[in-house]
Amino acid sequence: MTNRPWLDDFLRQERLPHGYADLVKNHFAPLARLIKGQHTDTSRIIGINGAQGTGKSTLANVLKQLLQEEYGLRTAILSIDDLYLTRKERLRLAADVHPLLATRGVPGTHDVDLGVEVIEQLTAGTATRLPRFNKAIDNREPTNAWLEVDHPIDILLFEGWCMDALPESDHRLSRPINELEHQEDTDGIWREYVNQQLAGPYRLLFDRIDTLIMLEAPDFECVCDWRAKQEDKLRSRMQAEGKPADEVMDPARLAHFMMHYERLTRWMLEEMPKRADTVLSLEKDHTLRSH
Repeated sequence: MTNRPWLDDFLRQERLPHGYADLVKNHFAPLARLIKGQHTDTSRIIGINGAQGTGKSTLANVLKQLLQEEYGLRTAILSIDDLYLTRKERLRLAADVHPLLATRGVPGTHDVDLGVEVIEQLTAGTATRLPRFNKAIDNREPTNAWLEVDHPIDILLFEGWCMDALPESDHRLSRPINELEHQEDTDGIWREYVNQQLAGPYRLLFDRIDTLIMLEAPDFECVCDWRAKQEDKLRSRMQAEGKPADEVMDPARLAHFMMHYERLTRWMLEEMPKRADTVLSLEKDHTLRSH
């Protein structure tokens, strides 16, 4: 189909430039068609991997619209960010295992059991509620605020920055790669715990993926630049709305925060493109590279 009456509303709601419609036509509509061609009588789970700022949430939203509007496939989105442990649970983990686990983000700071339960209910056609995590308060929303899905689904779009990440080798793990690891994880306990989570519990989530899509950033430095631009936009929006921008990170705080993600992001950029089912490679200006 070429006529998409829903697209203008989508672009406006997502605050996307009109040129994004070309991405939909040239890249995302063919991807939706491919997903549709793989659909069977059972629910399929499409994993979407992408570092911060790559646009994986927007991709999930536009794929949902394409699959529903053009193919009539009942589609739901689950973000791994909505599976974060509560602040209380992470503080307990920080006290018991390592202080760095108080910061949400890395494997080990998600509720894997909750994710497995939600996915099993969705794919079984059982009514369920999709978790919601509120980053502004660094905590999970109450259950009554979760979105209810009360019908069977055909496609689950499961997106997240560490989606289907593999553990690293012991040799790679032994070497600190940034200031945070040098100074705050001198004995390697934090990164070893994250690695063990990827090798064990997180496979219960990731092994359910039928198809893996990767939004490939040019490099980690570019990811940091994109993340900084997100903070700038958030600061501008909050100032325009007359709201305090206390939660917006300054450059030093943001640089420290991004170090939590650096190891795994670099590792995924190295190894994942060789095994992902579909790789969408991004240029530094955020356009998609033609293969």
